[in-house]
Amino acid sequence: MELLAQLAMERCEVDIGFIDIDAEKLDPRGLEEIEIWIATNPGSQPGPLNKVASGGELSRISLALQVAVADKATAPTMIFDEVDVGVGGAVADVVGRLLRTLADNVQVLCVTHLPQVAAKGHQHIQVSKAGDHLVTTSLQYLSDEERVEELSRMLGGAVVTDATRENARELLAAT
Repeated sequence: MELLAQLAMERCEVDIGFIDIDAEKLDPRGLEEIEIWIATNPGSQPGPLNKVASGGELSRISLALQVAVADKATAPTMIFDEVDVGVGGAVADVVGRLLRTLADNVQVLCVTHLPQVAAKGHQHIQVSKAGDHLVTTSLQYLSDEERVEELSRMLGGAVVTDATRENARELLAAT
């Protein structure tokens, strides 16, 4: 709940229930299934996580769960595809900080379109696609100066200015 509060979900309620499995359906995963119920807004009725939470809420809940159990992680790498969907500003900054914290224990790969998140990474890889009929994808590790330019583009769009470059440098310095 502390992590969810940092992710601007301080007023949600989360209930975790254990449902007994029919003896005929027992398998090596255990004797119960886990069900997560959530109420994302005060006064709303809790419901199954997959039915109630929006895409952005699911992303933040997933990140909070991963960070909460990071010291017990068995996978050497975690991949997040737009874990920051539906957030921005200060919450995006928290998402970036939590991903960086998670990277203390495991390798984290994160696809993001938010400069606040990208600036928190140890490395920055630019992904680009090209082609009309046959699309190819390329990856490029960015140098420090290329990273400033990419973050500037993410901040300001098509026109990169001295102001967006300075803002990008400030984001990088804040990590």
